Amino acid sequence: MSGAWSWVFAGGEQVWSPGFYRLLGLAPNAAKARYDLLLSLIHPEDRHLMPAMADIRQGHVPREVIVRVIRTNGTVRTLSLTMEVRFSAEGRPVALNGTALDVSDREQMARLRHEERRRQGALYLTEHITTFSMGLDLIRDIPIAVSQVHGLPIEEICADPYLLIVPEEREAFRAAALEQIERRVFFQRTAHERLANGDLWHFRILTMPVWDPDGTYLGRCGLKYPVRNHVPSVAGLQEGLEQSVAGHHLRAARALLDWSMMNLAQASGLSHSTVRRLEEDSEHRGSRSRLQAVEALRRAGVRFVAIDDGTLAVARI
Repeated sequence: MSGAWSWVFAGGEQVWSPGFYRLLGLAPNAAKARYDLLLSLIHPEDRHLMPAMADIRQGHVPREVIVRVIRTNGTVRTLSLTMEVRFSAEGRPVALNGTALDVSDREQMARLRHEERRRQGALYLTEHITTFSMGLDLIRDIPIAVSQVHGLPIEEICADPYLLIVPEEREAFRAAALEQIERRVFFQRTAHERLANGDLWHFRILTMPVWDPDGTYLGRCGLKYPVRNHVPSVAGLQEGLEQSVAGHHLRAARALLDWSMMNLAQASGLSHSTVRRLEEDSEHRGSRSRLQAVEALRRAGVRFVAIDDGTLAVARI
C-alpha cells in the first residue's frame, strides 16, 4: 500500500491522498491533514527521525526515513516516508512533496534475519556450530563470530574459508571441495582448525547445492560443527540434502522397501512417468517431485545419510 502527501508553505495547505490516510489507519478525509497529526501517530521512539516543522520550512529534510506508525486501532505498521522540498526560482523553500510505502513485511524479514544471525553468532561462540551459504560469486556468507573465534578478518574468511584449516590439510581439502562445487554435488569432509586461543579443533564440514523449483542453481548452503557433536538439526539444510538424492539413491531406497516404481508413485502422489524421470535423472534438481518422493520414502522408514567421504548413503530403519 502506498500514499502521497504535500504541504504548500505559503498558505499552509496540506493534502494527503486517500492511500496515505489508509496507511495511517484513518478513513480518507476523516481528519484534516496536518503535520502534527502525522507526528502524533508515529511511534514515540521513532519521532526523532522526522524533521521539525522549522527545519522543513527551511528546506532541511531527510530523503527517506523508516518509522513505525501506531494506528488508532492499536496495530503497528512500518512506513518508508520519502520527502523532497521544492524551491522557488530565488532558491526559497515553497513546498514539500512526500510519498509513503508500507514496508512492514520487509522490515519484519530484516529483523528476523538479524535475530537469526545473532543466534548463529552466539551458537558459534559457545558451541562452534554454524551454518553458512555461498552465492554464485563463490563468496561465503559467514557469521562474524567465526572471525572472533579464529582471529582472522571476516572479509578474508568469506573470500577464502580454507584459511581456517591447518596448513598441512588445507590444499587437499580445498581441492576436494572445489571439485564438488564445480560438479554441483554434495560434499562432506573433516578438517582441523586452529582457534585464536591456540586450541586445535576437529570439525566436520558439509555443503550441498541449492536449486529453485525451476531447476536454477542458486549456490550452496553448508554446516560446520565439531566432530565430537552429533549432527545438529538445521532448518534449510534438509531440503538441500534431499535435492542431492539422485536416481540411483531412489532405486536403492525402493529395493530396501521392496517397492516398485508404481508403489513409490502411489506413496508420493506422483505419476509413474515422473518417478521414472526422477530415477533416470532427467528431472531437474530443484524439482518439487524429488522432495515428494524423498518424503514418501522417509515415511516408509528410509533415511539418506551423509558419511565422511562425501557419499550419500541409503539406509532403512
